[in-house]
Amino acid sequence: MGYSETRDSVTGLVKEQADIVQIIGECVDLKRSGARFLGCCPFHGEKTPSFSVHPGQQFYHCFGCGESGDVFSFMMKYHNLDFPSALKELARRYQIELPEKQYSPAEQEKERQRKAMYGINEKAARLFREYLLQAQGAAKARAYLERRGIPPDIQEKFQLGYAPSVESAGWNFLGSSLQGEESAAAEAVGLLVKNDKGSTYDRFRDRILFPIFDPKGRISGFGGRIVGDGQPKYMNSPESPIFDKSRLLLGLFQQAAEIRSRQRVVLVEGNFDMVSLVVHGCSNVVAPLGTALTRPQLKLLRHYADNAILLFDGDAAGVKAAVRAVPLFLAEQMSARVALLPPGHDPDTFIREEGLEQLERLLDSATPLAEFALAKMIEEHGLTLDGKSRIVEELRPLVQAAASPLQRSVVIAHFSEKLGIATQQLTDLLSGHSSVPSPVEVQPRELSRRVQAGRENVRLNAVQKRLVAHMVLHPAHFLRLEEVGLRTKLAFGVGEVLFLQLKALHAKGRELEPEELLAALPEGEERALVAEILLTASSADSGSSYCSGTEEELGELLLWLKREELQEMSRQLIAEIGKVQRDEHEFVTLSRLLQKKQKIDEELQALG
Repeated sequence: MGYSETRDSVTGLVKEQADIVQIIGECVDLKRSGARFLGCCPFHGEKTPSFSVHPGQQFYHCFGCGESGDVFSFMMKYHNLDFPSALKELARRYQIELPEKQYSPAEQEKERQRKAMYGINEKAARLFREYLLQAQGAAKARAYLERRGIPPDIQEKFQLGYAPSVESAGWNFLGSSLQGEESAAAEAVGLLVKNDKGSTYDRFRDRILFPIFDPKGRISGFGGRIVGDGQPKYMNSPESPIFDKSRLLLGLFQQAAEIRSRQRVVLVEGNFDMVSLVVHGCSNVVAPLGTALTRPQLKLLRHYADNAILLFDGDAAGVKAAVRAVPLFLAEQMSARVALLPPGHDPDTFIREEGLEQLERLLDSATPLAEFALAKMIEEHGLTLDGKSRIVEELRPLVQAAASPLQRSVVIAHFSEKLGIATQQLTDLLSGHSSVPSPVEVQPRELSRRVQAGRENVRLNAVQKRLVAHMVLHPAHFLRLEEVGLRTKLAFGVGEVLFLQLKALHAKGRELEPEELLAALPEGEERALVAEILLTASSADSGSSYCSGTEEELGELLLWLKREELQEMSRQLIAEIGKVQRDEHEFVTLSRLLQKKQKIDEELQALG
């Protein structure tokens, strides 16, 4: 048995052994309610419990924010772990041995180098921190922080340090403290720079240093703000195997708990803007690392909050940055608003002069980001015929970026009203023309995108709901249902997406549990439907017939599907017969079609 197969087997064992009530109960106060447990959701602020944990089916669901999943999902979401880390932690707790992957010598060496890089960043952060606190040469830096109103406890929270100036400690303050492999690691992460003669010098000099932590609390790099004269004012570590500034956010590691608690994150553009807001009581704030927001940063933020507010300067650059962020938030299905500061203010000066209460008022009155972007387009182009044409062109990438059908329809409806264009007309203008792949070959996620891209009106009818519920709750019956045309009855909707996902899981050749489908689905309409089905089934009375899974119920569904299949064949034959009846030369064809029709009618009659 290969490593991946062994790993899959052990993953199933870990999930089976893990007590989801115990795991979640360590983080949430749970109380039994019938067959389930209830508590306040840890992923959004609430006072009335709407977070439901089902031990029998080993999954959780929040009726308030829609979060749902299994024990792995909870570990990943709550503790901000990737799947391998969540699996490793649960296996450790339940004393289950995980198979060890065999790494090549090159892979082992790469991992050793990464550990050395994190290690040298930790050491450098301690040296810079100690220098700031104790060295006479850091007096100017300490005075600067005091002038900026950053007290010692906040300096400690963010582990601020100081890289001394050349006048105070020479060109090689850090390098002189390192040797051998440490020097090589320091070069690899950009703390040391090699000159033409082969010796090294410090990259950061005369700068307040902000260690940049990854979500696991490891120092990936540094951001430095110069204290004296010189350029650039801000400097980050260069890209390295452990530092990618497009995937990290300053302050996220320190602010994670507050952001998760409030389910709202404030984004500012500057390091000291972020720190100043924390000093004055706004603790759910982060800052990108001197660049525009990126999708990886928003993906990271979604682990902590679903709502974001961009707190930007009110100048042209701030407006441009906000508009540029719209498609990113739409693509990540993350709610965003923008609050522009009054002229002459940045976040630091505003909260110093106006205080936390005024800042909170400004944040609470923030404008929805898409609406803000449209208003700026109207302001720039006007509502003449030519202006509307330009606006539609600028709106197209924004609307196309929306990943949710509901989100897209709401945005288009709002835009159409503001522009005075009929909703359907604007939809047509924005959608453009693209070929649609054949439904025969489409894959689950591709079909999901197709459903979301314009088939919002396709909803499950009562019979389809029953078919989908049975398919989800009793995956052992899936192949028998497939044989009699299940997919045809679910075509072009969420039911077909679920059908294809189940088919992919069945292809692995093992028995399935209903929760495995939930775990395999990305967030969206399909996953929400599966969660609803599982919740309805688990909360039904023991005597309920809701998708009982009996052979009798399966027989009813198979009979219905067979009847539907025959009736559809009959309808097609009637259409063909109607065509050939008008042609006297098609007597043989007509006779053959009539015989087929008679046979199908007999089969339908036999089914009752």
